[in-house]
Amino acid sequence: MELTFYKYQGTGNDFIIFDNRTNLLPSFSEKNLKHLCDRKFGIGADGVMLLNTLPSYDFEMVYFNADGKPSSMCGNGGRCMVRFANDRGIKKESYRFLAVDGEHTASIDLDNTVRLKMQDVNDVEMHAGYAILDTGSPHYIKNSTDVRNMDVYKRGHEIRYSPEFGKEGININFVETTGDYSIYVRTYERGVEDETLSCGTGVTAAALMSAHHERGFNQVEVQTNGGNLSVEFNQTGDKSFSDIYLCGPATFVFKGSINI
Repeated sequence: MELTFYKYQGTGNDFIIFDNRTNLLPSFSEKNLKHLCDRKFGIGADGVMLLNTLPSYDFEMVYFNADGKPSSMCGNGGRCMVRFANDRGIKKESYRFLAVDGEHTASIDLDNTVRLKMQDVNDVEMHAGYAILDTGSPHYIKNSTDVRNMDVYKRGHEIRYSPEFGKEGININFVETTGDYSIYVRTYERGVEDETLSCGTGVTAAALMSAHHERGFNQVEVQTNGGNLSVEFNQTGDKSFSDIYLCGPATFVFKGSINI
């Protein structure tokens, strides 16, 4: 069966997207999805997304990791899906859609920045040398130095497959402070099982852990290997955050077809 796909990227985090609003797509197997994401034998991507119709929402976002398994929330994927929905004719000033972690809203600014509202965070686990929090996906946040020269694959792989995290997996973020309100982040992603150029939920988690105010509005500028993002939020308590927005570009790359 020949299928039309669309390739999008958000700060280097790239996705294969199918328009499934007519519900005519086949049921993808884990093997199919892994093949699609394979960068040598398939199209190549960090994940696959389906744009579905859902009553009471503008659309539903369904996401699969590069390993072919259903994924937790993907922030950059959500921003790319909003851009894709707009490009496919779903024109809105404000979008409301459902993802695996619940309802999200989003908008596209005049400069084409996609602003995606993330879920509130009401708990952070503080440990000696690192923090764990869930921003739609679970993240391990480690403040580090000289992150640009770090072997992220080696260090991330060791933590992800450690006895504490190996069963469920966790995303590993190494964070370096670069200014009063700016950070640099590199991420090892479970499901991709490698470093990705950017990770939206990881950037969000890292920014929350870089807040400078005990309470009130924060904006953190984030540099990744794939480009720049910003995260805006209100810190409502020592370990609680609301009105969290992940902001940045989402770009159409190309359209093609593939036989499944």
